[in-house]
Amino acid sequence: QVQLVESGGGLVRPGGSLRLSCVVSGNIASTNIFSQYLVGWYRQAPGKQRELVALISGGERVDYADSVKGRFAISRDNAKKMVYLEMNNLKPEDTAVYYCYLDRATPRPDWGQGTQVTVSS
Repeated sequence: QVQLVESGGGLVRPGGSLRLSCVVSGNIASTNIFSQYLVGWYRQAPGKQRELVALISGGERVDYADSVKGRFAISRDNAKKMVYLEMNNLKPEDTAVYYCYLDRATPRPDWGQGTQVTVSS
């Protein structure tokens, strides 16, 4: 079993910043194995489907949703088995529950429980 735990969400005003963190623990043989996995962040706003925010591959190739390009930055620390999402210039439409995502090439990816981000004045 693998566990993903997010932190760093909260209430922020438009234009503000937040940094989300996700720590991965459990049945991963080594940090070298973790470093090969695709990890990322998704989000789900009320009444909407879960959508991709950002992904980072084992080779540290990154992909972002068009709506967050230039504002968000994803990074990873393989030694700590952690994934980060730096969010700047936040907008009310960024309000959502943010989920950490891990693809170990198993039938289903692994998900965290989510952390709420609310952008409001």
